[in-house]
Amino acid sequence: MASEFLKTPIEYLKGVGPERGKLLREELNISTLDDLLSFYPYRYIDRSRFFKVRDIHFDMAYVQLKGRISNIKMHGHRRTTRMTAVFSDDSGQIELVWFRGFKWLKDAFKPNFDYIIFGKPTRFGRKINIAHPDIEKFEQGKITQDSKMKPLYSSSEKLKSKGLESKGINKLIKTLIEDPRLKINETLSQELLDKLKLLSRHDALINIHFPKSHELLNKAQIRLKFEEFFFIQLNLLKLKQLRVEKVQGVVFEKVGLFFNRFYHDVLNFELTKAQKRVTREIRHDTKSGKQMNRLLQGDVGSGKTVVALMSMLMAVDNGFQACLMAPTEILAQQHYSNISIALNKIGLKTALLTGSTKSSERKEILEALLSGELPVLIGTHALIEDKVKFKNLGFVVIDEQHRFGVAQRAKLWYKNDISPHVLVMTATPIPRTLAMTVYGDLDVSVIDELPPGIKPVKTIHQYDSNRLKVFGFIKEQIKKGRQIYIVYPIIEESEKLDLKDLKDGYESIARAFPLPEYAVSIVHGQMKATEKNYEMGRFVKRETQIMVSTTVIEVGVDVPNASVMIIENAERFGLSQLHQLRGRVGRGADQSFCILMTGYKLTNEAKQRIKSMVESNDGFKIAETDLKLRGPGDIEGTKQSGILDMKIADIIKDEKILKVAREYAIRIIQEDPMLNKKMNYPIKEKYNQMYLNKKFWSRIS
Repeated sequence: MASEFLKTPIEYLKGVGPERGKLLREELNISTLDDLLSFYPYRYIDRSRFFKVRDIHFDMAYVQLKGRISNIKMHGHRRTTRMTAVFSDDSGQIELVWFRGFKWLKDAFKPNFDYIIFGKPTRFGRKINIAHPDIEKFEQGKITQDSKMKPLYSSSEKLKSKGLESKGINKLIKTLIEDPRLKINETLSQELLDKLKLLSRHDALINIHFPKSHELLNKAQIRLKFEEFFFIQLNLLKLKQLRVEKVQGVVFEKVGLFFNRFYHDVLNFELTKAQKRVTREIRHDTKSGKQMNRLLQGDVGSGKTVVALMSMLMAVDNGFQACLMAPTEILAQQHYSNISIALNKIGLKTALLTGSTKSSERKEILEALLSGELPVLIGTHALIEDKVKFKNLGFVVIDEQHRFGVAQRAKLWYKNDISPHVLVMTATPIPRTLAMTVYGDLDVSVIDELPPGIKPVKTIHQYDSNRLKVFGFIKEQIKKGRQIYIVYPIIEESEKLDLKDLKDGYESIARAFPLPEYAVSIVHGQMKATEKNYEMGRFVKRETQIMVSTTVIEVGVDVPNASVMIIENAERFGLSQLHQLRGRVGRGADQSFCILMTGYKLTNEAKQRIKSMVESNDGFKIAETDLKLRGPGDIEGTKQSGILDMKIADIIKDEKILKVAREYAIRIIQEDPMLNKKMNYPIKEKYNQMYLNKKFWSRIS
């Protein structure tokens, strides 16, 4: 727990003041002394090595030199003023240059004295120089902190203009650490420190900012990373514990008539082993008397919706209502179309509620919901409106859960006196480390096999120069009775982005595939819902063979006859999105194809993304690659949770530390659920400080 001193506002630290304090708050979110102490360097530079001038070249990283400074000159006038000096050692000379801060610099250097300079070589014309180097007088036998490792801190242009570049921030931290009032309290138990051979928090914080050696820096990093992961895991586990122990759930005592009629009379295919396993897991939860909060992961086409539907039928069989919430009208309508056809066969009423539902129809739906006449409701975020009231809601399905905010999802939880069971589904596979960190309090089910007879989509990379060949391939597929998606990254031509645009692309496609032999649909985000639905309907009914679209078709469009997905400027899409788009094809029995179109100029990361797509159809493998390329903060849905705002740990690089932290968090919760043991007092103090007064949405996420 932070000492009272560390809660002091940042402006009261010597050297800060109101102006710098305001900037530190705005630019780096540093409000207190504790925030400053927890503002860690992003990297370190080894200051133990000295280079010679003759060894310097412009593409080197930071270098350290020892020699003399002479020939100081001023150049230019007013805004273009700069100061130069010559730095020399026994191997040669190099120019130093400054564009600000001349007043104290001009008279600071004494002839016949050796100086240590540190900076990054850059090329100016044919010369190499070092701009704004760090400089200190060399004293024989004196080993300073800076002669070992130099920490680098993130800053901003505004902060730099007030002297708070990396060096200035480090100076403030030094002032704080040397303050006699500073007390760094321990946050882990002595038992944990001893078992894992971790540094104390005091030693870790000192060595993260002012490392005495490489070994101590490494130990400091491990200690602070472990602590960060440990408290995240502890919080997730305590939330799960709270839900399991305190949150009552509706009880589904039986699997009844509607479930059995659907399973035996309507379902015209055999469920996969994975689907059966997940259904059993949900059945176990729903009869336990505890509220279910389960995440269902499954690749595109793995059959998550069937499992969700059978779970909803369990609710209906036990006298409860069920609802399914989807992020877009297109996806909600798709679900409604499929589910209502199936449920009509067993005599169950279903309704669709979206922003486009007419007032008269909406009134009928709301009345039927409240009376209990309507057992199953499907819709968009319209379901969470206050006016939507259920008689007895028992089961909630949230599809593509990352597209809803936490507070939005939580509203469905309060639509019944006793919390309904919640099943959140995603077709975006979540890497193991991310699931462990973000969804560690949920029970996770995975459908890890595709139904039999589904052929993996063949993914091919083609350059723009092969477009005529691709058009020929499209014509062959249309002759076989297949349909084609062509996806563009933007709707209209942009001056800033050199990308293929949908409107120009539509004209090109219409010319290459003219009426009456071919028909082309167009769908994008700027169209009205009615227009989109009309165009989608034409494609579904096979009135058009080609669908030209933006990524509005990324989720929810299910046309088994569509066998080719062409993605223009594929290098501009993330891996997760490419995989989702590819999932729109491969839904029928025919061989399907995904063609990634790009120019020749590709970044290394773009090449890796394209290579990953061509080589694998495994969504989980692709998600792992995506996480490594983009980092956890960019993966859909994680930023809103606030969980991944980590200051030092990295769920990719530090996976081993994460696993150990979770293992020990589980052990402590099992042995001391309320953290009441004396040895766990430091842990409880820190936990309460971090989480006790925070508002949670009961973790429907």
